[in-house]
Amino acid sequence: MRRFGLGLPGVQQIPSRSQPWEREVGGAELVEAGRAAERAGFAWVSCSDHVLVPASRADTMGATWYDAGSTLAFVAGATTRIALLSHVLVLPYRHPLVVAKQYGTLDHLSGGRLILGVGSGHLKPEFAVLGADYARRGRVTDEYIHAITAAWEQEVAGFDGQTVAFRDVMVAPRVAQRPRPPIWVGGNSQAAVRRAARHADGWIPWQLTPDDFAAAAAYARAERTTTAPFELVAPLAVAPDAASTSVVEQAGRWLAAGATSFHVGLGARSLTEFLERVAWFAREVMPQVG
Repeated sequence: MRRFGLGLPGVQQIPSRSQPWEREVGGAELVEAGRAAERAGFAWVSCSDHVLVPASRADTMGATWYDAGSTLAFVAGATTRIALLSHVLVLPYRHPLVVAKQYGTLDHLSGGRLILGVGSGHLKPEFAVLGADYARRGRVTDEYIHAITAAWEQEVAGFDGQTVAFRDVMVAPRVAQRPRPPIWVGGNSQAAVRRAARHADGWIPWQLTPDDFAAAAAYARAERTTTAPFELVAPLAVAPDAASTSVVEQAGRWLAAGATSFHVGLGARSLTEFLERVAWFAREVMPQVG
Protein backbone atom coordinates (compact mmCIF):
# COMPACT_ATOMS: atom_id res chain seq x y z
CA MET A 1 0.00 0.00 0.00
CA ARG A 2 1.40 3.39 -1.02
CA ARG A 3 1.83 5.94 1.74
CA PHE A 4 0.45 9.47 1.56
CA GLY A 5 1.43 12.41 3.74
CA LEU A 6 -0.36 15.73 4.07
CA GLY A 7 0.83 19.28 4.50
CA LEU A 8 -0.96 21.01 7.37
CA PRO A 9 -2.98 24.08 6.32
CA GLY A 10 -1.87 27.59 7.13
CA VAL A 11 1.58 26.71 8.47
CA GLN A 12 3.31 28.43 5.54
CA GLN A 13 1.43 31.36 4.05
CA ILE A 14 3.05 32.03 0.68
CA PRO A 15 0.91 34.73 -0.98
CA SER A 16 0.79 33.05 -4.40
CA ARG A 17 -0.32 29.69 -2.95
CA SER A 18 -2.18 30.11 0.32
CA GLN A 19 -5.91 30.79 0.58
CA PRO A 20 -7.42 33.71 2.57
CA TRP A 21 -8.95 31.35 5.14
CA GLU A 22 -5.52 30.02 6.06
CA ARG A 23 -4.67 33.36 7.67
CA GLU A 24 -7.19 32.50 10.38
CA VAL A 25 -5.73 29.07 11.13
CA GLY A 26 -4.85 28.51 14.77
CA GLY A 27 -4.48 25.68 17.21
CA ALA A 28 -8.06 24.41 17.00
CA GLU A 29 -7.92 24.24 13.21
CA LEU A 30 -4.59 22.42 13.18
CA VAL A 31 -5.94 19.87 15.64
CA GLU A 32 -8.97 19.34 13.39
CA ALA A 33 -6.72 18.91 10.35
CA GLY A 34 -4.36 16.50 12.12
CA ARG A 35 -7.19 14.36 13.46
CA ALA A 36 -8.93 14.31 10.08
CA ALA A 37 -5.71 13.22 8.37
CA GLU A 38 -5.23 10.46 10.93
CA ARG A 39 -8.82 9.21 10.54
CA ALA A 40 -8.43 9.21 6.76
CA GLY A 41 -5.32 7.04 6.86
CA PHE A 42 -2.65 9.56 5.91
CA ALA A 43 0.78 8.39 7.02
CA TRP A 44 2.10 11.76 8.19
CA VAL A 45 1.37 15.47 8.50
CA SER A 46 4.03 18.11 7.95
CA CYS A 47 5.17 21.59 8.89
CA SER A 48 7.99 23.53 7.21
CA ASP A 49 10.65 25.91 8.52
CA HIS A 50 11.86 29.47 8.29
CA VAL A 51 13.03 31.16 11.47
CA LEU A 52 12.52 34.58 9.93
CA VAL A 53 11.69 36.21 6.61
CA PRO A 54 13.50 39.38 5.49
CA ALA A 55 10.99 42.20 5.02
CA SER A 56 12.22 42.58 1.44
CA ARG A 57 11.04 39.00 0.67
CA ALA A 58 7.69 39.10 2.43
CA ASP A 59 5.72 39.91 -0.73
CA THR A 60 6.83 36.67 -2.36
CA MET A 61 7.50 34.38 0.61
CA GLY A 62 4.99 35.65 3.10
CA ALA A 63 5.89 36.39 6.70
CA THR A 64 4.05 33.53 8.41
CA TRP A 65 5.97 30.26 8.74
CA TYR A 66 5.02 28.22 11.78
CA ASP A 67 7.79 26.64 13.84
CA ALA A 68 7.99 22.97 12.90
CA GLY A 69 8.94 21.57 16.30
CA SER A 70 6.25 23.44 18.22
CA THR A 71 3.55 22.80 15.64
CA LEU A 72 4.25 19.09 15.26
CA ALA A 73 4.40 18.64 19.04
CA PHE A 74 1.05 20.43 19.36
CA VAL A 75 -0.55 18.13 16.78
CA ALA A 76 1.12 15.08 18.32
CA GLY A 77 -0.70 15.73 21.58
CA ALA A 78 -4.06 15.62 19.81
CA THR A 79 -3.40 12.49 17.73
CA THR A 80 -2.23 8.95 18.43
CA ARG A 81 -0.86 7.29 15.28
CA ILE A 82 0.00 9.71 12.49
CA ALA A 83 3.68 10.48 11.88
CA LEU A 84 5.12 13.98 12.22
CA LEU A 85 7.36 15.32 9.43
CA SER A 86 9.46 18.47 9.41
CA HIS A 87 9.33 19.40 5.72
CA VAL A 88 12.01 20.60 5.92
CA LEU A 89 14.09 21.82 8.85
CA VAL A 90 16.96 24.07 7.74
CA LEU A 91 19.70 22.14 9.46
CA PRO A 92 22.57 24.70 9.43
CA TYR A 93 20.54 27.07 11.62
CA ARG A 94 20.74 24.86 14.73
CA HIS A 95 23.43 22.90 16.52
CA PRO A 96 22.85 19.20 15.76
CA LEU A 97 22.63 18.29 19.44
CA VAL A 98 19.84 20.84 19.87
CA VAL A 99 17.99 19.19 16.97
CA ALA A 100 18.66 15.72 18.39
CA LYS A 101 17.31 16.83 21.76
CA GLN A 102 14.19 18.65 20.53
CA TYR A 103 13.09 16.22 17.86
CA GLY A 104 14.27 13.17 19.81
CA THR A 105 12.04 14.30 22.65
CA LEU A 106 9.16 14.62 20.19
CA ASP A 107 9.80 11.06 18.99
CA HIS A 108 9.94 9.82 22.58
CA LEU A 109 6.76 11.56 23.71
CA SER A 110 4.79 10.68 20.58
CA GLY A 111 5.63 7.00 20.80
CA GLY A 112 7.96 6.92 17.80
CA ARG A 113 6.17 9.08 15.23
CA LEU A 114 8.92 11.45 14.05
CA ILE A 115 10.22 11.75 10.50
CA LEU A 116 13.03 14.31 10.50
CA GLY A 117 13.01 16.11 7.17
CA VAL A 118 16.04 18.34 6.68
CA GLY A 119 17.53 20.66 4.10
CA SER A 120 20.56 22.88 3.64
CA GLY A 121 18.59 26.12 3.13
CA HIS A 122 18.69 28.77 0.43
CA LEU A 123 17.82 32.17 1.91
CA LYS A 124 21.14 33.99 2.26
CA PRO A 125 19.83 36.92 4.37
CA GLU A 126 18.32 34.48 6.86
CA PHE A 127 21.71 32.78 7.24
CA ALA A 128 23.34 36.17 7.81
CA VAL A 129 20.93 37.24 10.56
CA LEU A 130 21.25 33.88 12.34
CA GLY A 131 25.04 33.82 12.04
CA ALA A 132 24.98 30.58 10.03
CA ASP A 133 27.58 29.71 7.40
CA TYR A 134 25.91 30.05 4.00
CA ALA A 135 29.01 29.17 1.99
CA ARG A 136 29.55 25.85 3.78
CA ARG A 137 25.88 24.95 4.26
CA GLY A 138 26.21 21.75 2.22
CA ARG A 139 29.09 20.35 4.26
CA VAL A 140 27.43 21.51 7.47
CA THR A 141 24.21 19.70 6.55
CA ASP A 142 26.04 16.46 5.72
CA GLU A 143 27.94 16.49 8.99
CA TYR A 144 24.94 17.52 11.08
CA ILE A 145 22.94 14.56 9.73
CA HIS A 146 25.69 12.20 10.93
CA ALA A 147 26.03 14.04 14.24
CA ILE A 148 22.28 13.72 14.92
CA THR A 149 22.45 10.07 13.95
CA ALA A 150 25.29 9.54 16.44
CA ALA A 151 23.37 11.26 19.23
CA TRP A 152 20.29 9.12 18.58
CA GLU A 153 21.98 5.77 18.05
CA GLN A 154 24.70 5.94 20.71
CA GLU A 155 23.81 6.14 24.38
CA VAL A 156 27.17 7.86 24.99
CA ALA A 157 27.77 9.66 21.73
CA GLY A 158 30.71 11.15 19.93
CA PHE A 159 31.31 12.75 16.54
CA ASP A 160 34.41 14.30 15.00
CA GLY A 161 33.81 16.46 11.92
CA GLN A 162 35.14 19.61 10.31
CA THR A 163 32.15 21.74 11.33
CA VAL A 164 31.06 20.08 14.57
CA ALA A 165 32.66 17.77 17.11
CA PHE A 166 31.71 16.34 20.49
CA ARG A 167 32.45 13.31 22.64
CA ASP A 168 31.10 11.57 25.72
CA VAL A 169 27.68 13.22 25.56
CA MET A 170 24.30 11.73 26.46
CA VAL A 171 21.15 13.00 24.78
CA ALA A 172 18.06 11.78 26.62
CA PRO A 173 15.21 10.96 26.71
CA ARG A 174 16.10 8.37 24.10
CA VAL A 175 14.23 8.18 20.82
CA ALA A 176 11.44 5.62 20.70
CA GLN A 177 12.28 4.37 17.21
CA ARG A 178 15.24 2.05 16.88
CA PRO A 179 17.94 2.52 15.89
CA ARG A 180 16.62 6.04 15.25
CA PRO A 181 13.83 7.96 13.50
CA PRO A 182 14.03 8.16 9.70
CA ILE A 183 15.76 11.16 8.15
CA TRP A 184 14.62 12.52 4.78
CA VAL A 185 16.40 15.19 2.76
CA GLY A 186 14.55 17.91 0.89
CA GLY A 187 15.68 19.93 -2.10
CA ASN A 188 15.75 19.49 -5.86
CA SER A 189 19.44 20.03 -6.58
CA GLN A 190 21.83 17.24 -7.48
CA ALA A 191 23.65 17.90 -4.21
CA ALA A 192 20.41 17.40 -2.26
CA VAL A 193 19.66 14.13 -4.07
CA ARG A 194 23.20 12.91 -3.43
CA ARG A 195 22.93 13.91 0.24
CA ALA A 196 19.70 11.98 0.59
CA ALA A 197 21.09 8.88 -1.09
CA ARG A 198 24.39 8.82 0.79
CA HIS A 199 23.44 10.09 4.23
CA ALA A 200 19.69 9.63 4.81
CA ASP A 201 16.64 7.40 4.38
CA GLY A 202 14.60 9.30 1.83
CA TRP A 203 14.32 12.20 -0.60
CA ILE A 204 11.39 14.63 -0.53
CA PRO A 205 11.62 17.28 -3.28
CA TRP A 206 9.30 20.16 -4.03
CA GLN A 207 7.73 21.41 -7.29
CA LEU A 208 9.40 19.48 -10.09
CA THR A 209 8.20 17.48 -13.09
CA PRO A 210 7.87 13.70 -13.19
CA ASP A 211 10.64 13.59 -15.80
CA ASP A 212 12.99 15.51 -13.51
CA PHE A 213 11.92 13.27 -10.63
CA ALA A 214 12.69 10.14 -12.65
CA ALA A 215 16.19 11.38 -13.50
CA ALA A 216 16.88 12.30 -9.88
CA ALA A 217 15.50 8.99 -8.61
CA ALA A 218 17.83 7.09 -10.95
CA TYR A 219 20.74 9.20 -9.73
CA ALA A 220 19.79 8.52 -6.10
CA ARG A 221 19.68 4.78 -6.69
CA ALA A 222 23.12 4.93 -8.32
CA GLU A 223 24.53 6.90 -5.36
CA ARG A 224 22.99 4.63 -2.74
CA THR A 225 25.56 2.41 -1.05
CA THR A 226 23.20 0.39 1.15
CA THR A 227 20.25 -1.89 0.56
CA ALA A 228 18.27 -0.28 3.39
CA PRO A 229 14.80 1.00 2.40
CA PHE A 230 14.82 4.41 0.73
CA GLU A 231 11.76 6.63 0.28
CA LEU A 232 11.30 8.62 -2.93
CA VAL A 233 8.49 11.01 -2.04
CA ALA A 234 6.64 12.67 -4.91
CA PRO A 235 4.94 16.07 -4.47
CA LEU A 236 1.28 15.57 -5.37
CA ALA A 237 -0.53 18.90 -5.76
CA VAL A 238 -4.33 18.58 -5.72
CA ALA A 239 -6.37 21.61 -6.78
CA PRO A 240 -9.66 22.36 -4.96
CA ASP A 241 -11.72 21.26 -7.97
CA ALA A 242 -9.54 18.34 -9.10
CA ALA A 243 -11.44 15.15 -9.95
CA SER A 244 -10.29 11.85 -8.53
CA THR A 245 -9.61 10.41 -11.99
CA SER A 246 -7.13 13.16 -12.82
CA VAL A 247 -5.39 12.85 -9.43
CA VAL A 248 -5.08 9.07 -9.85
CA GLU A 249 -3.62 9.60 -13.34
CA GLN A 250 -1.18 12.16 -11.96
CA ALA A 251 -0.14 9.75 -9.21
CA GLY A 252 0.44 7.08 -11.83
CA ARG A 253 2.91 9.32 -13.63
CA TRP A 254 4.82 9.81 -10.39
CA LEU A 255 4.86 6.08 -9.72
CA ALA A 256 6.22 5.47 -13.20
CA ALA A 257 8.94 8.00 -12.42
CA GLY A 258 10.01 5.98 -9.38
CA ALA A 259 7.99 7.40 -6.51
CA THR A 260 7.44 5.14 -3.50
CA SER A 261 5.14 7.53 -1.58
CA PHE A 262 3.45 10.91 -1.91
CA HIS A 263 3.37 14.23 -0.08
CA VAL A 264 -0.01 15.80 -0.80
CA GLY A 265 -0.69 19.51 -1.07
CA LEU A 266 -4.47 19.62 -0.79
CA GLY A 267 -6.10 22.79 -2.10
CA ALA A 268 -9.32 24.06 -0.54
CA ARG A 269 -11.31 27.29 -0.31
CA SER A 270 -12.24 26.93 3.37
CA LEU A 271 -11.39 24.81 6.38
CA THR A 272 -14.66 22.91 5.95
CA GLU A 273 -13.77 22.14 2.35
CA PHE A 274 -10.25 21.13 3.37
CA LEU A 275 -11.59 18.60 5.87
CA GLU A 276 -14.07 17.30 3.29
CA ARG A 277 -11.28 16.95 0.72
CA VAL A 278 -9.15 15.00 3.21
CA ALA A 279 -11.94 12.44 3.52
CA TRP A 280 -12.59 12.55 -0.25
CA PHE A 281 -8.92 11.88 -1.02
CA ALA A 282 -8.89 8.87 1.29
CA ARG A 283 -12.09 7.51 -0.22
CA GLU A 284 -11.60 8.26 -3.92
CA VAL A 285 -7.85 8.42 -4.52
CA MET A 286 -5.89 6.27 -2.06
CA PRO A 287 -7.55 2.95 -2.94
CA GLN A 288 -7.09 3.59 -6.66
CA VAL A 289 -3.37 4.30 -6.39
CA GLY A 290 -2.77 1.18 -4.27
